[in-house]
This record gives sequence, structure tokens and C-alpha cells, in this order.
Amino acid sequence: MFPRSVRLALLLLPPLCLAACRDAKVTAYRIPKETDPVPSAATAGGDGPPGMTGPSTGGGDMAATAVPTAQGPGLAWTAPPDWVSKPAGAMRKATYAVPGNGGADGDLSITAFPSDVGGELANVNRWRGQVQLPPLAETDLAGAVTRLEYNGLHIAFVDFGAGKGADSPRMLGAIVPYGGGTWFFKLSGPDALIAKEKPAFEAFLKTLKPADQP
Repeated sequence: MFPRSVRLALLLLPPLCLAACRDAKVTAYRIPKETDPVPSAATAGGDGPPGMTGPSTGGGDMAATAVPTAQGPGLAWTAPPDWVSKPAGAMRKATYAVPGNGGADGDLSITAFPSDVGGELANVNRWRGQVQLPPLAETDLAGAVTRLEYNGLHIAFVDFGAGKGADSPRMLGAIVPYGGGTWFFKLSGPDALIAKEKPAFEAFLKTLKPADQP
């Protein structure tokens, strides 16, 4: 037979357990499902339209993305003889390496996308961001763009990043609407090299023409 004190403890145990059970609460948490990250500017490269900006590092950086390129009528051109043709990559129509001093080559990329891909101002500001320049307002666009016309093509030419030092990034760009899409011609590299190659780039733009034009 248990002592009286033990019997009292046994009698009190069930009510205490019931009270503890009533106070305990079970809480369920819903953990959001993780999703794959959207390609960032650093990983996407600089060849895409607005929303996929960043410094250009080559023709195949965006091979895994779903950015469409322009289809249908194309453009033709004649590159300077010292520009070295490279594999075009997933998004580019063509790529050229522009030899510089000490291995600091320039990069000439040619891309084309459907429609106006955000409009001229958005694409100009995309390029400005790639050479660490602030975006322009709509009212400032006219002063930043030179209008050219060769072989029936209307070309918006820009030169960004000049005068910040020989090794600072600089870019020459041309936006060419054609065949329901927009073509982009971009030469980027250190300021000293781009300054030297600017006459060659301007001569290159004069060779642009519809591919079916003699």
C-alpha cells in the first residue's frame, strides 16, 4: 500500500495533465515554395532589351533565357578588315572582337528583337547604365542622339562614356528599326580604343543595308 502522500500525488496527477494539454497549442506554418531567381543584370549580360541589362560579356551569356530575337528580313553590312569575327551566340546576330593594345579588345555586338523593345529612350538609358551614366529624361534624348540615314535605314547613333579616362568604359551604339523589329549595333571597350575606332564604326554604319538590297 502506498503512503498517504504518494496517494495524494497520484490523485492530483490526471487533472494537472489535462490542464497542461488544454494550454498546449499546435501551430502550423505554411512555408512559401521557393522559386528560381530571375536572371540578374550581372548574369544576363548586356545584349537583351530593357529589363535584362548589364555589362556585355559575350554572345552566349543569355543562352538559357527566353528572350526572342527578330525574325524575317535581315540587314547586311561590311565590317572593317581588322575586326575579328567571333561565334554569334544565342542572342546575337554577329560578334566581332576589335583588337586593342595590351589585350584590351573592344566588343562589337549585333542583336535584333521584335517591335521597339521598350522604345528608343529605354534602350538609350539601358546603354547609359552599362557605362555608369545616369538615365536621361525624355526632354534630353534629342541632344544625346545623332540621326543618320544610309541606304534607306534610319539610324539613331549615340556615344556614351567619353572623357572619363583612357581605361574607363565607353560605348558607341546604333539603333536601327527595320522589318517590324529593332536592330542594335554596339561597340564597347576602353575609352582610348573606342576613340580610335570611332571613325571605323561610323564607316561601318554606312555599309548597313537590307540583306536583299544589291
